[in-house]
Amino acid sequence: MSELVKIVDSLENKISKLLHKLELLQQINQKLEEELFSARNDKDLNLKTVSEWEQKYNSLKLANSMLGSNTNKTEAKLKINTLIRELDHCITQLAE
Repeated sequence: MSELVKIVDSLENKISKLLHKLELLQQINQKLEEELFSARNDKDLNLKTVSEWEQKYNSLKLANSMLGSNTNKTEAKLKINTLIRELDHCITQLAE
């Protein structure tokens, strides 16, 4: 009978240790999920920032070409033509 008690005590001890490890792993998992969520938010914010800077860069590039810079003159002309077509389309719609 004493042997049976020892086995049960040993099992209880092992189960207790396993439950403790499970709890620790769940806490670590929760922390990692929070870090992942934060990293994803940071990534999204960085992508938005990069997009904004690309738009600003393109605007500056277009402005430089309109000011007489030899680089990107063709691009500036194409942009102007596109804007004129859009204006013509708007005028046509307003006339109807």
